[in-house]
Amino acid sequence: MTLTYLAALVLIAASLSLLMAGAFLVQQRTGNSGWVDTIWTFSLGLVGAAAALWPIAGAPNARQWLVAALVAIWSLRLGIHIAIRTAGITDDPRYAAFAKEWGLNAPRRMFIFLQNQALGTIPLAFAIFVAARVPNDALRLQDFLGVMILIVGIAGEALADAQLKTFRENPANKGRVCDVGLWRWSRHPNYFFEWFGWLAYPVIGLSLDYPWGPATLLAPVFMYWILVHVTGIPPLEQQMLRSRGERYRDYQLRTSRFFPLPPQA
Repeated sequence: MTLTYLAALVLIAASLSLLMAGAFLVQQRTGNSGWVDTIWTFSLGLVGAAAALWPIAGAPNARQWLVAALVAIWSLRLGIHIAIRTAGITDDPRYAAFAKEWGLNAPRRMFIFLQNQALGTIPLAFAIFVAARVPNDALRLQDFLGVMILIVGIAGEALADAQLKTFRENPANKGRVCDVGLWRWSRHPNYFFEWFGWLAYPVIGLSLDYPWGPATLLAPVFMYWILVHVTGIPPLEQQMLRSRGERYRDYQLRTSRFFPLPPQA
């Protein structure tokens, strides 16, 4: 069994590396770094679903199909949202700021950056693989609880995205900071619900008779790290400070960074 898990880990790593190399080529050809996040989302969905359906003994069981469906639904919802957003811009300001900082080394640094992103995605896909392999063919209550958690995560993220879109489409809000709805409780409610959805895999995968189960905790841990400390909040807030200045600083003072909490007076 250990060899099967190690083989899956190697194939997951190789697949993600290859797909993010493809994202680099698209970014270089189009000049629009927004496609990077689109390709990353669809890549994780594809690799995650394939990992979930990896044969154990014969045809995939109900849990494997369930886990594959969960990651596929997540990937399609988020990937289509990012693709629509990317099609309406010339470049993603976060990545554009990186390119400006890197100067003439931008193409090489971007390739390395995306390969590091692929490396950081391995725990997510591996957690999906592990969750699909709980040694019990019958679906349990915790499997359905995992489904509910992912549904809440997707719904919350979609609501936050819709509220932000509505705010930005109002000409009266030009230059202002969105602080309505979920955005009044968290500066990044879309990121929070994105992270929340990844709690589904530990809920499904943790079991007393499954020694690999704790590996599913890698999903929410690494997603939190990526969103809060790497490609999510830090570059986005730097961009918002450049474009909104004191208005965003005031928003930072009264609004929780990540977890939804009552706003400060």
